[in-house]
Amino acid sequence: MTGGRCVVKWLLLVVVSLAVGAASYLAVDYTRFLDRPVALEDAQIYEVPAGASVRRVARELSEAGLLEHPLYWEFYARVEADSTNIRAGEYRLDPGLTPRSLLALFVSGRTVQYSLTIPEGWTFAQLMAAVRGHPHLVQTLDPEEDREIMARLGRPGEHPEGWFYPDTYLFPRNTTDLQFLERAHRRMVGVLDAAWADRQPDLPLETPYEALILASIVEKETGVPEERDLVAAVFTTRLKRGMRLQTDPTVIYGAQITDGRLRSRDLRTDGPYNTYTRTGLPPTPIALPGGDAIRAALNPADTEVLFFVSRGDGSHQFSTTYREHREAVIRYQLGGDASRYPGSARR
Repeated sequence: MTGGRCVVKWLLLVVVSLAVGAASYLAVDYTRFLDRPVALEDAQIYEVPAGASVRRVARELSEAGLLEHPLYWEFYARVEADSTNIRAGEYRLDPGLTPRSLLALFVSGRTVQYSLTIPEGWTFAQLMAAVRGHPHLVQTLDPEEDREIMARLGRPGEHPEGWFYPDTYLFPRNTTDLQFLERAHRRMVGVLDAAWADRQPDLPLETPYEALILASIVEKETGVPEERDLVAAVFTTRLKRGMRLQTDPTVIYGAQITDGRLRSRDLRTDGPYNTYTRTGLPPTPIALPGGDAIRAALNPADTEVLFFVSRGDGSHQFSTTYREHREAVIRYQLGGDASRYPGSARR
């Protein structure tokens, strides 16, 4: 019996020693696994599907050859980290990433971001063409119902022109066209409200929407950023005096002129956007103004300028009297030939 007991004790000792050794090996192997870079030679994109479990993600990463021990990674995610915080989306996996930092990346939600730039001065139609042409925006809006977009944004019956802030926007995969537009619209509302609250007193503008309309004209008429407040001053002064704005971009917008070439008949043809035949602002914005144009419209330069004419280099010559304006037109547009000056100035 004594000999049998010794054998049993010896066997138990061997088993325990093997178990301890195996556990020690697994612990060391587990730790090394977590801090050893995954098998990545080049950067690649991996998408965590919406609602995917950590087991599914571990299996997919293993099948892709990125995880040597998926069970280790699943154990780490469940026991030593918060696996429930894995966020769906596309992730960029770079060489040098470890299983530990891989999980941290998925928990952080730092997904791959795509971009779309809305330039200042674009029209709503140009914006929608860019949105519909973007390969990473999910299209949900009917192209035949652009007017209904404002209703989807909580502003039924409003014209969409001008209501989307020009900027470069970053967004993850599966962002919808409406989500993108909601973001640009919220940004415009925020910028406009802030500028309206900080406006000059005694402006000839009754509402923030009128400021948006004026800002869109300032945006289209300004070639040099430093002139925005002067351009705004011309139109503000004209509005105060009941003068016609006489600005080409409104006519171009209303007549839907795509080549930018204004003809005499365009200026004579009356319409809601023809500021040569009608006083006051047009009924809607004519473009998407940027923040600088909005702030200029609400804080114009302190001057009585009434006219401006292009110098041909993007800048303008500003004048306070018709005589000064006439001389500027002759100099900068007619090559100094006064005989070519028309009987009446367009501005």
